[in-house]
Amino acid sequence: MPFPNTRLTASLYATMSITFWGVSFVSTKAVLEVLDPFSLLVVRFGIGSTFLFCFIHLLKENIRVPLKYLPHLLSLGVLGVFVHQVIQASALLTIQASAAGWLISFSPIFTVLLSIVFLKEHLTRVRAVGITIAVSGVLLITTLGSGQSFSFALSIGYFLMILSTFNWAVYSVLLKKLAIPLPSIVITFYMSMCGFLLTLPFLIRNQGFGQLVDLEVYYWGHLLFLGVFVSALAYWYWAKALEIMEASQVSVFLYLEPLATLIAAVLLLKENFSWLSITGGWLIIFGVLLVQGRLRFLFQRN
Repeated sequence: MPFPNTRLTASLYATMSITFWGVSFVSTKAVLEVLDPFSLLVVRFGIGSTFLFCFIHLLKENIRVPLKYLPHLLSLGVLGVFVHQVIQASALLTIQASAAGWLISFSPIFTVLLSIVFLKEHLTRVRAVGITIAVSGVLLITTLGSGQSFSFALSIGYFLMILSTFNWAVYSVLLKKLAIPLPSIVITFYMSMCGFLLTLPFLIRNQGFGQLVDLEVYYWGHLLFLGVFVSALAYWYWAKALEIMEASQVSVFLYLEPLATLIAAVLLLKENFSWLSITGGWLIIFGVLLVQGRLRFLFQRN
């Protein structure tokens, strides 16, 4: 039974996507200990594509795509899947997973600006205040909450993560702008297949099959999570959220990503956390609610 297309439903979809993506940095960092980035992505996209293909048939969706929409799907697949994931996987070779999760939170800033220019959306005072509060929460987690000062070191990893935030903003706006009249799960399937086919030659060149044969069950568990929940479900839910809400509103949920990464790091990596981190997390949630218009009454005059 399909869920109703309401703002609450869209918010739930976006929250689930961000939760999966927040945890994904921990899993990706773990797998990169034994696989090169391209081998990781091939397996991840392969698992994701297979899962989506089976689910499409389970839902009895039409998997055929009119030829005129193939360039649109190819553009989204290259930009939002292949380029984005290659950049992030390469960045995680030199920076910590938690740092990657925090830096990606700056993507909504780019998305809001691009939405204003290309989608004619408006930046209201309430949204501006919400973004400011959410950014403050992110900075609190990344500085005092983590016990270290926040600075952009001269590292290729940090540069790549900042680049990926801009790339994701362009992808989100483009996905909304193209408005391909196909089920979101079908769009996600073809995007995942695009990522698989584009990374497969690199797996062959790097002789990655040998790495996969000797892979331990522990790492296969991470790959299954990355394939099913991150590459398949998270992208699908993100597209469904964009069907209901504006791109700038959906993108603000990225502020929740460092919170998801922090929780995953505590539970999976046994990292310590401080109350300042918790405070920063609540600021992020409060800022997201403001941008979503849930707390608009705070700015209404009597």
